Amino acid sequence: MASFEFHCDKKEKPSFQKQILVTPTEVAPALVVRFLTKRFIWEYDPTLESTYRHQATIDDEVVTMEILDTAGQEDTIQREGHMRWGEGFVLVYDVTDRGSFEEVLPLKNILDEIKKPKNVTLILVGNKADLDHSRQVSTEEGEKLATELACAFYECSACTGEGNITEIFYELCREVRRRRMVQGKTRRRSSTTHVKQAINKMLTKISS
Repeated sequence: MASFEFHCDKKEKPSFQKQILVTPTEVAPALVVRFLTKRFIWEYDPTLESTYRHQATIDDEVVTMEILDTAGQEDTIQREGHMRWGEGFVLVYDVTDRGSFEEVLPLKNILDEIKKPKNVTLILVGNKADLDHSRQVSTEEGEKLATELACAFYECSACTGEGNITEIFYELCREVRRRRMVQGKTRRRSSTTHVKQAINKMLTKISS
C-alpha cells in the first residue's frame, strides 16, 4: 500500500506527502524500488513492510514523499491504520494474475468506508506488462475499471522499466495537491459563511 501528505508552503520548504501502495499481491515492492533506484532488484523480501522517503521536484515544487509499502501482509487492524494514515493510494495488480485484479474493487470499497466522507485519491496500476504471453488481464479491462473508479490508469513493468513508473508517483502527488486545494477553498468558504451568520445575528440583536 502507498500514501502522500502535503504539509507546507513551497516557497519555504518542501511539501511533505504520505503515499501508500495497496496491493493484494507481492508486485508492489519491486515497483517502488524501480521508482527510487531506476533498477530492478532480483533478490529482496517481497513480504517485508517498508517505508521510503524520496524528494523530487514536481511542476516546480519540491516535494518530499514518504512511501509506505505494506506488501499486502498486514492484518485488518494494521490495514485500517495504514489507510487512515495515507492521503494518496496506488492500487497495484499483476496483469498475469486475474485474482489480484479482482481484489482491486473490494480494496477500493474498504478505502471508501475508512476514509468517508472524504473522497479517496488513488491511481490504478497494472504491473508486469512485459509478460504479455502470460497476461490474464487486458489493458482494456484495466482502463474500464479505472473509469469506474474515476482514477488515472497506468500499465508498467518494474522488471524492464516499461511504462512511465515515475509519472505514476508524480501524478498521485498532483492529485493529492489538487484535492487539498479544493478542501482548503471549501474550508475558507465555510469559515466566511459562519462569520457572516455571526455578524447578521449581532446586527439583528442591535436593531431589536
